[in-house]
Amino acid sequence: MSPERYSKIRSILQKRQTTLTVCMEQVHKSHNVSAVVRSCDAVGVHKVHAVWDDKTERLRGGTAMGSQNWVYMDTHDSIGDAVSHLKQQDMQVLVTHLSDTAVDFREIDYTKPTAIILGQEKHGATEQAIELADTDIVIPMVGMVQSLNVSVAAALVLYEAQRQRDMAGMYDVQHLDEAACQKMLFEGGYPIFRDLCDRKNLPYPQIDEDGQIVADEQWWQALRAK
Repeated sequence: MSPERYSKIRSILQKRQTTLTVCMEQVHKSHNVSAVVRSCDAVGVHKVHAVWDDKTERLRGGTAMGSQNWVYMDTHDSIGDAVSHLKQQDMQVLVTHLSDTAVDFREIDYTKPTAIILGQEKHGATEQAIELADTDIVIPMVGMVQSLNVSVAAALVLYEAQRQRDMAGMYDVQHLDEAACQKMLFEGGYPIFRDLCDRKNLPYPQIDEDGQIVADEQWWQALRAK
């Protein structure tokens, strides 16, 4: 890894937001999933969540997908499990849903730990998701159509969150710990070696300030072994 790439990755990791995320509930079209993840990467989201009935959907893209694998994805067996996990992290859980009590998405305080549930493309969020969420949010619309594409809606809400967090200086403080940074430095800087480590069950090595791997000869021998 070149010093320039190391510096670029470090700069990205310094701005990652561990207290902002989305949860895709049955969003099944791959181009929508990829577009949502790209928007998450663009605003510095570190990890996204998903609930899929079809187990094969969980395997697409492995543990990370979109934007060169810079955003991790956790999958959950049910929306109940997902929301429980998010609330254990003291996150306010929002759901995009038009209701009598829904509030304009711009009125939310996104400087708080926040998770945004995005419902399935055709039917939107499930009744269970709506019941479990803390607040319904809506994107005001004055045209004939009543809803936006899920990835477009995600981008609008995420960029409002980014605006508020930027104004609050939250991108000036590093949220990720060094262990998480080291993991992503290796995965992003040495993708071929990462694949070898995963296949051979080898621990990831440390990355020094020049972007170079720090490992003993035994690790290198294990990596090279057939």
